[in-house]
Amino acid sequence: MDAVDRKILAELQEDGRLTVTELAARVRLSLSPCHRRLRELERSGAIRGYRAILDAGTVGLTFEALVFVTMRQEDRDTVAAFESALTGIPEVVRAERLFGDPDYLLRVVGADLPAFQRLYDDRLATLPGVQRLSSTLVMKHVVEERPLPL
Repeated sequence: MDAVDRKILAELQEDGRLTVTELAARVRLSLSPCHRRLRELERSGAIRGYRAILDAGTVGLTFEALVFVTMRQEDRDTVAAFESALTGIPEVVRAERLFGDPDYLLRVVGADLPAFQRLYDDRLATLPGVQRLSSTLVMKHVVEERPLPL
């Protein structure tokens, strides 16, 4: 990956809706070489996809919590079952496996506190291998959806 590829990636992180023509102009390449580089960045996995970034509050998801998960057991099968079950819970918008304690950090969105309580009691607490859940509410986003430093 060279400086031109990094410029292409930086431009697309700022505006993923750029046409190839606009992108080529911004990175000072002709259309064909820019298009080839873009396809190679997609093929290599450097670009994983394109999507709209939504405002959670505008679509009625005004509640957000961080949930810390401590596992009772961490054998391969239990971890796989836990992680697989997480993929079926749309309110879990991000999940990270951590070193140390706790074992996982989940970012959860919902409509309100009662909806979160139902999710917590009915879904999260019943996931395979869970020993303990603790959560904290998000007060404010300070840094959000920042582009990767290139």
